[in-house]
Amino acid sequence: MTRTALVTGGSRGIGAAISIALKKAGYNVAANYAGNDEAARKFTDETGIKTYKWSVADYDACAAGIKTVEEDLGPVEVLVNNAGITRDAPFHKMTPQQWREVVDTNLSGVFNMTHPLWNGMRERKFGRVITISSINGQKGQFAQANYSAAKAGDLGFTKALAQEGARAGITVNAICPGYIATDMVMAVPEKVRESIIAQIPVGRLGESDEIARCVVFLASDEAGFITGSTITANGGQYFA
Repeated sequence: MTRTALVTGGSRGIGAAISIALKKAGYNVAANYAGNDEAARKFTDETGIKTYKWSVADYDACAAGIKTVEEDLGPVEVLVNNAGITRDAPFHKMTPQQWREVVDTNLSGVFNMTHPLWNGMRERKFGRVITISSINGQKGQFAQANYSAAKAGDLGFTKALAQEGARAGITVNAICPGYIATDMVMAVPEKVRESIIAQIPVGRLGESDEIARCVVFLASDEAGFITGSTITANGGQYFA
């Protein structure tokens, strides 16, 4: 039976690459998105992957959205927590709203998506939970106290939940990408990009497809002995 995978933030950037790679690997794929209807429609038209709109920061919206996906495609057995936002500011200028928005999406959103699926995975004795953290959750980053804290929290969540899921056939892992050539990164001034690349030993930005291939592996049966782990995919920029 074909397994169903749900990718949050799955219609753009790294999430889109993950959705496409999982479809190519034979999964039924649902891509969640938060707000860009035009991009979601274009993504569905180009890939045939259905998109579903809700905010991962809202628990009830996640539960309702998951229910709709499962009615359409069957039980979700692979969850990729990819949705994330930034609200960067030096800490002395950071507002409570900037803190809450990032933590609500990047950390609480992982709980909000995983929790409604957990009992079903336990009952079926199979599940894959893969969370996209960040190099900045490992090493920190100036003006990203909110983002770095949330992404570091994702790693703690991964390690703890892996221990609960192991005997139920559920693996829980994380991936920490470094700087990837997404639209956001490519939009920064060239001199800034060059300064970023100068810090990466392999001498280039990563590609979204490289992160997607990590996800496909962790989702597979072949990765069943890997849980509570973090794949660090950053070109040698930081060693965890």
